[in-house]
Amino acid sequence: MVSCLDPSSRGIGRSTSSAPHVFMPSVRGGIGIDADDFRLSPTASSDRFTFHLLRSDATLLQGYWSLRRGIFCSEQHVFERSDCDELDAIAYPIAALHHSSDPAHDDAAGTNVVGVVRIVETEPRLWYGGRLGVHRDFRRHNQIGKGLIWKAVTTANGWGCDRFLATVQIQNVFFFRRLHWISVDELEIRGIRHHLMQADLAYYSPSREQRPIAVSQESFAA
Repeated sequence: MVSCLDPSSRGIGRSTSSAPHVFMPSVRGGIGIDADDFRLSPTASSDRFTFHLLRSDATLLQGYWSLRRGIFCSEQHVFERSDCDELDAIAYPIAALHHSSDPAHDDAAGTNVVGVVRIVETEPRLWYGGRLGVHRDFRRHNQIGKGLIWKAVTTANGWGCDRFLATVQIQNVFFFRRLHWISVDELEIRGIRHHLMQADLAYYSPSREQRPIAVSQESFAA
């Protein structure tokens, strides 16, 4: 399963560390590791799945919020009614879409949004990724999690990112290293070992995606 937490939420803490405390996503287990190195095209797309920055008026936002609630509230019970927090007011949502001619696949997911992640600039040119999740019916497709990571980092890199960070559980550190991330710190969150990891921006070519004006997404999350 691919998913992220962050200790800005109640009941989630961390040990003393030099890592930034504003936003600490945590990638959980279940991400597959391919034998070969992985790199998507600059458009971060494939025949079956595409990855998109969602604008404030996007119709797909309903599916984005629904999947986030399904993963972090209904499935993991990390939050009770909503996983929305203050960072969503400045974060940029990204969704993975599934394209299939078989209606059964869409019915299984309830929507063609099958993966989510958000990116947020907490300080000038300092970006974090979080709320990374994949619909349970599509977790066998390792490409979705990888594509979300690619889309997240390349988008921020195109907007003038100097550092892109995420907090990764120990079992997924090797996976991220294969995707050109390095460990910069070790943490303990709720008794679980994590690494604060940083993406190699030289590997993640800057996207040409135009940066929209960030607006609060809270109305869509209701």
